[in-house]
Amino acid sequence: MRKTFKNLTIGLIIALSTANLTVQACTNFMITKGASKDGSTMITYAADAHTFYGELYYRPAATHAPGTMLEILDWYDNKPMGFVKQPAQTYSVVGNINEHQLAISETTFGGRPELRDTTGILDYFNTIYLTLQRAKTAREAIRIMHELWTEYGYYRTGESFSISDPNEVWYMELIGKGVKIRDARGNIDPRRNSHGPVWVAKRVPDGYISGHANHARITTFPIANPRARVVTSITCRDINRLERTPSIEVVYSHDVVTYAQGIGIFDARGKHEDFSFSDVYAPLDFGAARFCEARVWSGFMKANRAEMAKYEDYARGDNLKNRMPLWIKPDRKLGLEDAIDMMRDHYQGTSMDMTKDPGAGPWEKPYRWRPMRWDLNGENYLHERAISTQQTAFSFVAQSRGWMPDPVGGILWFGVDDTYTTCYVPIYCGINEIPDCFKVGNGDMVTYSPTSAFWLFNLVSNFAYLRYKDMIVDIKEVQNELESGFIKKVAENDAMWKNETDHSRLVREATRFSLAQSQHMFNQWKRLQEYLLVKYIDGNIKREVIKDGKRVFEVEPYPPYNIPVAPLHPRYPDWFYQEIVDKAGENLRYLGD
Repeated sequence: MRKTFKNLTIGLIIALSTANLTVQACTNFMITKGASKDGSTMITYAADAHTFYGELYYRPAATHAPGTMLEILDWYDNKPMGFVKQPAQTYSVVGNINEHQLAISETTFGGRPELRDTTGILDYFNTIYLTLQRAKTAREAIRIMHELWTEYGYYRTGESFSISDPNEVWYMELIGKGVKIRDARGNIDPRRNSHGPVWVAKRVPDGYISGHANHARITTFPIANPRARVVTSITCRDINRLERTPSIEVVYSHDVVTYAQGIGIFDARGKHEDFSFSDVYAPLDFGAARFCEARVWSGFMKANRAEMAKYEDYARGDNLKNRMPLWIKPDRKLGLEDAIDMMRDHYQGTSMDMTKDPGAGPWEKPYRWRPMRWDLNGENYLHERAISTQQTAFSFVAQSRGWMPDPVGGILWFGVDDTYTTCYVPIYCGINEIPDCFKVGNGDMVTYSPTSAFWLFNLVSNFAYLRYKDMIVDIKEVQNELESGFIKKVAENDAMWKNETDHSRLVREATRFSLAQSQHMFNQWKRLQEYLLVKYIDGNIKREVIKDGKRVFEVEPYPPYNIPVAPLHPRYPDWFYQEIVDKAGENLRYLGD
């Protein structure tokens, strides 16, 4: 493995659509302290890419001598981009959370293609992991991200970030400056072309939740007023005030409006107060609503259905003027289970329910193979893009809990493969070793490994696609048993470790626990995979009975042979039979007795 930052972080290969370069990958939700049952903050993430492998990366804490440089490689093609200076101290990072319970996740929105920036060296992935190694809080993270872009420049397209610590959750959007501002003679104006992207960051109000899924969602925002008695909004020129001024809720690059005016995509005479980041830098269209915003809407529906139902026409792309809010107040306090449930969705109970249209097949499979957009007889159609999707490499809920010591306060509830059929295992942020089933090098997308969680979970999910309606019941039973058990064990740990001051002991215990629970999950999922194969082989369903308090397959009374009783052969649904009759009925008509 190459000893570069590239190999110690997580990469995604993103598929761009033709509309606004919108990326149909990744979903995030953000839950503030005041919106959660236990006072924790939570951000969720699904890394969705058809060619990306699910594994968990680890970067230990380290000290660096003055002048130490770190090579940066392009996230997509491994091309050397340049070097950045290492600080004297870097923090340990497990996945997308560091040892101080700071977590950062992302979704890519692409935005205006001409703004793709190629002048800097830091893409958003490298930005995330460099920041996690350097920052302790969300506000510090925003400052460091700005400083990194200012010094080294940004590389790539539009991006959204969820940033959380034990106290606050922030949402940030940025886009590159691929087009240069020119003067009246058409020459590049050196005074108006600053380094780095244009961006806006907003604190999610306490008691609220937010989300994003591959489309820019920040519209207008409060403009900085230097004469205000209470400072709530600043530009990056005053960014050093961010960490020492709690009242600040908005910070943005000083040229976020003037740059748009300079390149002619926002009226030069327009008021700054009327400037909408999303409308200017990533204009909304049908695809952005139906494939991206709809996912945010479906998650919001689970938190406040009564409030969000009125935006279904927006989510469908039928009414783009009925834009849903950036954040909402849930109708109840949300627990970890709610955050996980938000990441498990196929639009059930809505007009886009993926189990209901004929594409689901006779076994109500809520998955559609790509392409998402297709045509027939000159007409264009689509398959829905839900939060739960088959190409997820890994996903998580990052939970930060300020009342617990840092090594065991932050938890990355981590899973691989599809969010609907994965199992989230608790990985404490203070661990110093990665579980074997998630380790880098344990298989890859073209190399099967029997000890890899990614391949095991894909064995289960891909087999379930054959008879989804029946198999998902068995999968959810094991999933619920494991996850509820993990939640209970974490609560027991909390009682033991809440007042522990020995940092080294907490790191040891956190590591031991995370390794053990990951292996337990792997073992149980292996048993599930074997059980499903035996029960559903060849399209049959073996009968089961309860024996000695356990569910076992029913067999004929002919020991020592395990001959199962006649298996079940459930009918296809009538609509499926009708389609067969309509298309091939005469050929298949039975003419016997």
